[in-house]
Amino acid sequence: MSGSAQIGVTGLAVMGRNLARNFARNGYTVAVHNRTTAKTDSLVKEFGGEGAFVPAHTPEEFVAALERPRRLVVMVKAGEATDAVIQEFAPLLDEGDVIIDGGNAHFEDTRRREKELRERGVHFVGAGISGGEEGALNGPSIMPGGSAQSYESLGPMLEKIAAKAKDGTPCTTHIGPDGAGHFVKMVHNGIEYADMQLIGEAYQLLRDVAGYSPSRIADVFRTWNTGRLDSYLIEITAEVLSHVDAATGEPFVDVVLDQAEQKGTGRWTVQIALDLGVPVSGIAEAVFARSVSGHTALREASRHLAGPTAHQLGADEAKAFADQVEQALYASKIVAYTQGFHEIAAGSEQYDWNIDLGRIAAIWRGGCIIRAAFLDRITSAYEAQPQLPSLLSDKSFAEEIAAAQDDWRTVIATAVTQGVPTPAFAATLAYYDSLRAERLPAALTQGQRDYFGAHTYHRTDRDGAFHTLWGDDKSEVES
Repeated sequence: MSGSAQIGVTGLAVMGRNLARNFARNGYTVAVHNRTTAKTDSLVKEFGGEGAFVPAHTPEEFVAALERPRRLVVMVKAGEATDAVIQEFAPLLDEGDVIIDGGNAHFEDTRRREKELRERGVHFVGAGISGGEEGALNGPSIMPGGSAQSYESLGPMLEKIAAKAKDGTPCTTHIGPDGAGHFVKMVHNGIEYADMQLIGEAYQLLRDVAGYSPSRIADVFRTWNTGRLDSYLIEITAEVLSHVDAATGEPFVDVVLDQAEQKGTGRWTVQIALDLGVPVSGIAEAVFARSVSGHTALREASRHLAGPTAHQLGADEAKAFADQVEQALYASKIVAYTQGFHEIAAGSEQYDWNIDLGRIAAIWRGGCIIRAAFLDRITSAYEAQPQLPSLLSDKSFAEEIAAAQDDWRTVIATAVTQGVPTPAFAATLAYYDSLRAERLPAALTQGQRDYFGAHTYHRTDRDGAFHTLWGDDKSEVES
């Protein structure tokens, strides 16, 4: 082979195959390789007419097919499989070559791999790719980390194959050094968990309280999708709810077992938020809700647990309640995104990544699962105030939540009195109320800590750390 391919993809499962096709459709010659050579041959046979592919059956052939500097995209299972591919290909590469991991790797693994390969003169890019198999083929949102030099080589290609926002902006940018790209993709997925849970809670309220059928709820979501809730997830929710199961004639949603699975990125988002000391309660409750759904033995207790006597609303009341649910859903979504962007900011500070939050919102406007109309406004908010401490500090978002809060509270109160679980709605409202509270019970908590562990406390009236001697006289000493 003569090194004619501008980029190569190894790992030709659905995502890798579609990404290779995307590159080829955009005019690039693409080297393709898979451990099972039949997948390589099948791709070229089936899709060879879409562009220029160079099939390679061995690692040596694959590397030889790539022009310098070589750009090699790895699309295999995260973890040990990724390490194995890197160990296989790295010795065949030269200084200045680039390995791109397009899987859902843990960002700490990406930081380790980037450091190890940097010492060998090879660039390593951890690129979060969102949009599923359709996005991989037609334009995903791409979140690449790594060195600035690697993006100079790789960036123009990613910008060409990425989704485009309505204003034509490519949905990709250089996120930051080492693991920044995979960190941002992790938080993206955490926000996705919250978004999906909030939508699920809205559905459950419309079903159990308003008494709407799945097809009618689908119509409600279609209406919502024409307004400020316009998003990919709202759009597909309407499609799922309107689908009728061919085998039974029942609504599709009624024949699906109510156990939601997860692959781990949502859990990582919560775990890392705990490490960073960042409150992401809405995201956490979404992760826990999936966990609860899967614990069937625990849910067997539902046969013995008492609850309120539920009653459905009349037609006019139901319509008014649906409007209130829209308010609660929108306000809760703003809070969930607020928490996610706070975690990205904290990670950026912790690891010295210098992430541009406005650019993150901009590249999520197309291609990715959480693409939504209001990301334009998030982009504008951060462009106007790059150091914005919170989305809730933005005047327009604060005003919208202020307008929604009465309905938001009514919806949650109704859910409580009717016995409908809404953990994400409730958690996001509690977060909002915590931020606006003049005083929190943390003062009592710190007093308790000082009592049993001499952990000290700070006073409101003077500087310094203090400890109360919790004896008879309860005298105070400065630490």
